[in-house]
Amino acid sequence: MMLINGEERTQLDATDRGLQYGDGLFETLAVRDGAPEHWERHLRRMHDGAQRLGIPVPDPQLLAEEAARVCHDGGRGVLKIILTRGAGGRGYRSPVQPTPTRVLSLHPWPDYPADHAEQGVRLRLCRTALGLNPALAGIKHLNRLEQVLARSEWDDADIAEGLMLDSDGRLVCGTMSNLFLVRDGELYTPELTRCGVEGTTRARVLETAADHGIRCHITDLQLDALWGADEVFVCNSIIGVWPARQVEQHSYTRGPVTRRCIQWLSATDGS
Repeated sequence: MMLINGEERTQLDATDRGLQYGDGLFETLAVRDGAPEHWERHLRRMHDGAQRLGIPVPDPQLLAEEAARVCHDGGRGVLKIILTRGAGGRGYRSPVQPTPTRVLSLHPWPDYPADHAEQGVRLRLCRTALGLNPALAGIKHLNRLEQVLARSEWDDADIAEGLMLDSDGRLVCGTMSNLFLVRDGELYTPELTRCGVEGTTRARVLETAADHGIRCHITDLQLDALWGADEVFVCNSIIGVWPARQVEQHSYTRGPVTRRCIQWLSATDGS
């Protein structure tokens, strides 16, 4: 099911700035038993991103009501929420008083192998680099061509995700996930003030680990940090946590910190 500005339809105005310029944001939420998980956290990120882009923020109650309509069947799935600046004429200048477009759609739960969280996954390094743009760093904006190009670099079904560097060679993220390294029992995750998305699951990992006494570092990471890590995992709101068993020719184990993070996040899923 899809709702566009509250109406059940699938056609979007061809002048919408989300289509013309990628002028907007999106959120992807896991749905369990008909309820979007971690709703407030996702809504807060969309609100913060909209404020940074100068897009009027939709009424939270309206979004909640539309999400309930889309997810009414009570099953398991993926809810995608897109917010654009709305329709506008040719040219980059924004309308003085934009009328945002809301698109909510429900999608089937992906058929990722169930043992990814238990057995770990293979990762690779992508050739496509992320450009540096602090003005857009952190928010989940609609401009995802870098990730599209990176994901097109491989079609090996045994490789679950690709890791991306920025144009200066620093580790940033996966094509669809955030990255964590573990060294000597402490967590490390890339700094995202230049590019990348501050994922909601990334935030949950950082908060929960700190609550349980694990020291967390948000810092610049070079490739040597990846090769020297004891444990490596990627995460997002749909996959949860996937431990890495191999990145290129380097092997890793599903170690104690990763196992604890999986346990902690599983305990709070469904909220």
